Amino acid sequence: MHDKKEIGGYFGLELNPEKKEYHPDALKLNSGRYSLQYIFQTKRYKKIYLPAYICDSVLQPIKKEGISYEFYSINECFEPIFDKPIKDDECFMYVNYFGINNKNVKNLISRYKNLIIDNTQAFFALPCKGVDTFYSTSKFFGVADGAYLYTDNTDHLIHLERDTSFDRMFHLLKRIDISASDAYDLFLKNGKHFDNCGLKSMSKLTEAILGSINYEKCRDIRNSNFSFLHKELSKHNGLNIDVGKLNGPMIYPFLNDKAGLKEKLIENKIYVATYWKEVRDRVSEYSFEENLVNCLIPLPIDQRYNLEDMEYIVKFIKSMLVS
Repeated sequence: MHDKKEIGGYFGLELNPEKKEYHPDALKLNSGRYSLQYIFQTKRYKKIYLPAYICDSVLQPIKKEGISYEFYSINECFEPIFDKPIKDDECFMYVNYFGINNKNVKNLISRYKNLIIDNTQAFFALPCKGVDTFYSTSKFFGVADGAYLYTDNTDHLIHLERDTSFDRMFHLLKRIDISASDAYDLFLKNGKHFDNCGLKSMSKLTEAILGSINYEKCRDIRNSNFSFLHKELSKHNGLNIDVGKLNGPMIYPFLNDKAGLKEKLIENKIYVATYWKEVRDRVSEYSFEENLVNCLIPLPIDQRYNLEDMEYIVKFIKSMLVS
């Protein structure tokens, strides 16, 4: 019975096999962008409509599969500005920005056919029945790769090669041993891996880590941290945010045009990203999307941090706003 199972020898990582993945019924793939490619290969769409406010990485599977694409704009409620009919061989993709636009997702279901929901920023949002929906794991947890996909065609999965990720964990390990800043180049290197690795199923290592996480605790911490930041910073935030039904957001989106604020945060080791510089090339000047690129500060609120950390962030930002 045990001829293929290794027993004894040196120890491996101490993961918790009693936990289970948050999306156990989804297809397990290697990356969010390749989830989109999986959809294209099974649904055979010829054109996709997608928001102009999106990372360029999403264009990789679109171009690789020879799909025609067209950008649309969003309003200040992150709702699509779009009134074209969707043809049978076309699809419409919407991003659940920051994990706080679930209401928009539900409204779109009745408006557009062949809808694809990009929940890479909304890991805890459950999919709507019959709607192709994909998620990213590395945007929420300490893994090198991984994605979940809900779709009605799973036959393609059996032909996929399984990914491996043991040799792309260095940035995660070095962050623990040394620091995030010292491991940042390794993080970027891992990101570039997905430009050419191709569509694969999720690695065993990533799957094992994701099966060892206390998801309820992670979600509760995110909700608590988000609520605290909003209570303290909402009057300085250019976005109108509904905090009534939080569900483990990715970050707290703080829209403020204070010059140099983002740079000062980074200088003081509060690391915040820019979403996404390439968007400027496809939107008009003074548009909402351009304002997001220039002035949005995605503040970290995830499970690594507590309210004391949030108080530090708030204190620093308020000191900058009055200076």
